[in-house]
Amino acid sequence: MADTTIPGVVHHILTNDYASEWMGIEVLKIDDGHATIRMALRQEMLNGFGMAHGGMIFAFADTAFALACNPANPGPSEIDTITVAAGVDINFLKPAYQGQVITAVANRRAHTGRSGLYDIQIYAAHADAASAASPDEAPGELIAEFRGRSRTISKK
Repeated sequence: MADTTIPGVVHHILTNDYASEWMGIEVLKIDDGHATIRMALRQEMLNGFGMAHGGMIFAFADTAFALACNPANPGPSEIDTITVAAGVDINFLKPAYQGQVITAVANRRAHTGRSGLYDIQIYAAHADAASAASPDEAPGELIAEFRGRSRTISKK
């Protein structure tokens, strides 16, 4: 499996997530209602215009959304449920290119009953700039905004 963990933390939804493994997603931070992930854009992730395929950006943001929605260590009341997307919107603001590192920052905005609302910002930067960014600054230039609506359902 690709580096989809952070020291001491493994998110159970990544165990058999072959799409995230193929994308090379690295988990940087997970908290209740929050996730930060990153990956490098490779040639096979580009569209015919030579920029990141929108589907790659969407799938990347969707992984951050899933990590923010589901607890890394489910408690007894959460064992038999999963939280999934009820609907999403994405706005592509700028292109990203091969060799850039993209970072998604997902945050819960609201949670009531079985429904939630999450905002995910996706940033792009050259590899050296992305790794040099401090935790308090944006990890590059904002390239997309993803808003997810979640629903908690039974695993069955």
